[in-house]
Amino acid sequence: MSGNGALVAEPRRLDAGRRANLVARGRGLAAIRGWFEAEGFLEVETPLMVPAPGLELHLDAVPAGDGQWLITSPEFHMKRLLAAGLERIYTLCKCFRADERGRHHNPEFTMLEWYRADAGWEQIRADTEALVAAVVQAVRGSSEIEVVAEEGDRPTRVINVGPPWPQLTVAEAMERYAGVTVRGDESAEELAERVRAAGIDAGTATAWDDLFYTAFVDRVEPALAAADRPLVLYDWPAPLAALARQKPGAPHLVERFEVYIAGLELCNAFGELTDAAEQRARFEAELAERVARGRPRYPIDERFLAALETGLPPCAGIALGIDRLIMLATGAAHIRDVLSFASDEV
Repeated sequence: MSGNGALVAEPRRLDAGRRANLVARGRGLAAIRGWFEAEGFLEVETPLMVPAPGLELHLDAVPAGDGQWLITSPEFHMKRLLAAGLERIYTLCKCFRADERGRHHNPEFTMLEWYRADAGWEQIRADTEALVAAVVQAVRGSSEIEVVAEEGDRPTRVINVGPPWPQLTVAEAMERYAGVTVRGDESAEELAERVRAAGIDAGTATAWDDLFYTAFVDRVEPALAAADRPLVLYDWPAPLAALARQKPGAPHLVERFEVYIAGLELCNAFGELTDAAEQRARFEAELAERVARGRPRYPIDERFLAALETGLPPCAGIALGIDRLIMLATGAAHIRDVLSFASDEV
């Protein structure tokens, strides 16, 4: 018992596996900072408490009191620094997302984000390949990782993360693995017909994004989990644009890519939207959709929009989950195995 009568957990000792993973995590973080220093990046710090945590439909923020929320991502403030004149920046920071718990999720997690001014998504993709290989090399002494399919399993196969990585468009992945044709300019009703025609149970889903992810999770993700190389999934449909700009000459697509390794989504990257009016329109649409679906309502970040209005240079950036990267590098089966303290241990 503590002085106020509350139960206090007994001091714990780390088991050998978790201790080794934390040592590996330290080596991985050192490799990350060394890689960015060699590339001429500046490490920056951004606020953890903000008045506008973002409006992404499927993310809920953790309240911090006094009208503030803990960040779900440092993205808005990173872009404000680009608009203020910085050119190559990265941050390693804690992020927070409500109700995210599971094998690959912890409500508090570590995010790596980096941005390049006057660069496209292809440069960020090349960065990602090189950085992941450098971290795995620092942790394992080679470019190969051992994949654990489920908790308690022994490693099932080896994946080489050395670049270059195979690439596949989202449309190709959906056609090949789900049997669903997706362009990005079809209506939700049209997409629903295609999903159901492929034999996929969409339940009561009617929204475009829900229909897409029903098919993606049911058919595409299991196929990606079986891949023997990291995979870059690019050319995302416009309804899933988030903060990505439209692809030139193909307005039904956006400059976005995600990387999957052993079926685990590792990162999400954009050729960044720089048009303030378009960004405001997207924010207003996302806010209206959040309200319609009964999700928490957050303010629009007016300072971020003001930064876009003053002039955000052409740029690209990425968010990469550090805990997931260390899981892959160490062969850990659960995110708690690479954390000093999981959410139920604080």
